[in-house]
Order: sequence, then C-alpha cells, then structure tokens
Amino acid sequence: MSTEHLSDLEFATLDLPETLQQGISAAGFSNATPIQAQSLPVALQFNDVAGQAQTGTGKTAAFLIALYNYLLRHPLPDDREPGGIRALVLAPTRELAIQIANDAEQLGKFTGLKIGLAYGGTDYDKQRNTIEAGIDVLVGTPGRSIDYFKQRVFHMRHAQALVLDEADRMFDLGFINVIRFLLRRIPPADQRLNLLFSATLSYRVMELAAEHMNDPELVRIEPEKVTADRVEQTIYYPSNDEKIPLLVKLMREMDIERTMVFVNTKREAERLEDTLNANDIVAKAISGDVPQKKRLRMLQAFQSGELNVLIGTDVASRGLHIDDVSHVFNYDLPQDREDYVHRIGRTARAGASGVAVSFGCEQYVMSLPDIEDYIGFRIPVASFDHEGLPEIVRPPRRPRKPSGGRRGGNSRSGSNRGGRPQQAHSQAAGSGEGGSKKKRRRRRRPQSKPASEQ
Repeated sequence: MSTEHLSDLEFATLDLPETLQQGISAAGFSNATPIQAQSLPVALQFNDVAGQAQTGTGKTAAFLIALYNYLLRHPLPDDREPGGIRALVLAPTRELAIQIANDAEQLGKFTGLKIGLAYGGTDYDKQRNTIEAGIDVLVGTPGRSIDYFKQRVFHMRHAQALVLDEADRMFDLGFINVIRFLLRRIPPADQRLNLLFSATLSYRVMELAAEHMNDPELVRIEPEKVTADRVEQTIYYPSNDEKIPLLVKLMREMDIERTMVFVNTKREAERLEDTLNANDIVAKAISGDVPQKKRLRMLQAFQSGELNVLIGTDVASRGLHIDDVSHVFNYDLPQDREDYVHRIGRTARAGASGVAVSFGCEQYVMSLPDIEDYIGFRIPVASFDHEGLPEIVRPPRRPRKPSGGRRGGNSRSGSNRGGRPQQAHSQAAGSGEGGSKKKRRRRRRPQSKPASEQ
C-alpha cells in the first residue's frame, strides 16, 4: 500500500492513554493521514471539530481516537444511573455503522469500553439486549437509534461525546429531524465533545454545527484533491443502445478483480445485473431494500473476490469501506456533481491508484459540464470502435412484482418497531382519500322532503 497519502505526524508522538496507543499499534497505524493530522491535535485538546473529508481518508479513525481519548480522560463515577451511554455515533447507513463499530472494537480493544450497534433491517432483539446489558458507545443509524431511545432501552443523561459521520448524507436521506430530536435530549454542547465529519461542509451542515456544537474548528481536506490525482479518469460517449455492449467489452478487456458500477435508478441496477450475469460477468446489485443479511453476504463476497462486480445507486457510493477497488464505472453520470467525486472515491483509497470510467450517454451527458466545473478540469475523452462492440446475450425479463398490497417494502425494513404498526398505517393511508370522497358525495346528495311537505 502506498504511503504517499500519509503525513509526517506519528501516532506514537501523540499524548494518548496507553491502552489507546496499544490499540492503534495493533491496528498497524504508524503515521496519520491528512485529516487525522489536522483534526486530532484540536480534538485531543477537547475542542470540537467540523471536518470535511471523503470516505477512505481515515476520518473514522480520527474521530474514534479523539472519542476514546476524551472518555478515558473523563471517567464517570461508578454510581451513575444504569442504562446510560457515554457517547453517541450516528451514521447514515447500516453498512457504515457496522464498519465504524468494527473499527471501534479494533482501536479500543484494550480500553475496556463497550460498543453497541443500532441499525435497521435485522437483529432487532439482539441489538436491544446488548444495549440493555450496558454499553459505553452506541454506534447507530438515526432510525433505529431513536426507536430504542423512545422505548427507553438507553438514555443519554451522562453522554459525554457526540459524533455525526457523513452529515451531508444524513440530510440527503431525510434524517435531519430525527437527529435534531436526539441532539435536544443530550447534555448541552459545552458539556461534551462534538465531532462532525462530512464530504461537504455545506450551509445546512454548518448550520447544524453552529446549533449543536461548541464553537467547532473547521478542518477541510478538499475532495477533488483527495482522489483526482490518483484516479485515471476517462469518459466515453456511447449511445443509449451502446452502453451495455461497451461496458461488457471494457470489462472483458480490463482486469476487473473488484469493480463498482454506478447507475441512477434501482430498476437500471437490476437490469444491468441480469445482463452482465447472462454474459458471464458475475455481478450483484445492491440497494436499500435488499435484506440486511443478504447485503452483508454480498459485501463479504465482494471483499473476498468471490464477487467481481457490485452495482449500486448513490446510496451505495457512501459509507462502504471496501479496499482495493480497482475500477469504478459511471454507467450513468450522476445528476449531482458531488456524487461523481463520491463515486470515484471508491477506488484509489488509502494512497492506492485506480481507474474511473464514465459514460456520457444521451440521457445523462448534460451533467458533465457541471461535474467538470466542480473537479476543475475536463475529463479525458476515450474513443471506441462502434462496429466492434460484442453481441449481447439478453436475459429473460424478471417477473413483475405485484403492484397491490404492501408496496414500500424498504420503508418497512427501515421502520421503527416501537412506532405505529405498519398495517394500521397502511389501512389509514389506503382508506383516507377514497373514504373521504364517498362522504363528500353523500353530503352533496339532496335530502328528500317529508311527504307532508311535498
């Protein structure tokens, strides 16, 4: 692995508790990355930090080291109320929460601090039992965390630290009201350590920081500088009909040991999965409504090399810690220019190099000028032999899912078990509009007069 991405700051030179230094050494960390080198000296002095950094630049270790340092330097009395957590770490996706918890276990395994997980989709009772047994740090997604909090599985009266990871993504996914609810029930900002990390420090993210942090210091690692220098970027201009043949041709010609393909819709991801597999390219599509256990098996197969190609929308482009991704394909150019940087950031992680190939097709090419303006240069154009594209084996069509009954399966998987039952909610929603129309028609119907008045 390349060390060019590392700074001159050595972890051994930092004034950290011995048990924390042991975990850092056991994890194989020697020198800090730029985001760690700039944020840790501030956070280790118990000052709040709002950091801008891409996934894959070491921000998880940055906030975990600062978090552990604070908790170890500020022990709570033994007679504190039971059921309370000492720190809350919020992440937008299940995969990111799991990765953070895994890193936390590794870095903190000599500290004696206990970690708990809270995320939707699976293991509801198992997670609840772990939290109820007593933990120090809760790592969770907003939905499942607020579910357990409202059921009084844990409280935050003794909370000493708060971390918001991928804050901009939590805005995108509509979690901001849940986050504000939780933050209003945690001790005041000047009584805890607050760390916020985001790919972009937008106005709304900074507004959140100003409201719930204690005069945070801004640390910025510009996203285009993080990835662009180490990613070989090219763009092709196929027609819509040429996109799949061109993708198959390039994948056959390139060494695609571990490749991510990004599309803009779930339906396109499924269609592409079927087509690639029909043409002897092992691929799986990951999306929000895939059951959690299946998602984890899919990611493990991708990490192990058993699965060559992972297809996803922009939900999959954030929060996945996957090393050694060799190629990224923007099968559809993203409609948000910042998502281009997030996508190509899946490769060239931790100082490695990578390849990012984009298709400027008829449908999405209009996003290109905005993307190039954002990254600061024109993406090199590559040509291809239009006549030399391979014949494509077309897979059979997938059976249509029934349109009636329960639609919104992914909303159910992300719902709070402690909230209103899904069935009752569906009945209320289903009877509202139709029922009210019938009532209005009945009210408009003229009443017949009594016989005596006719």
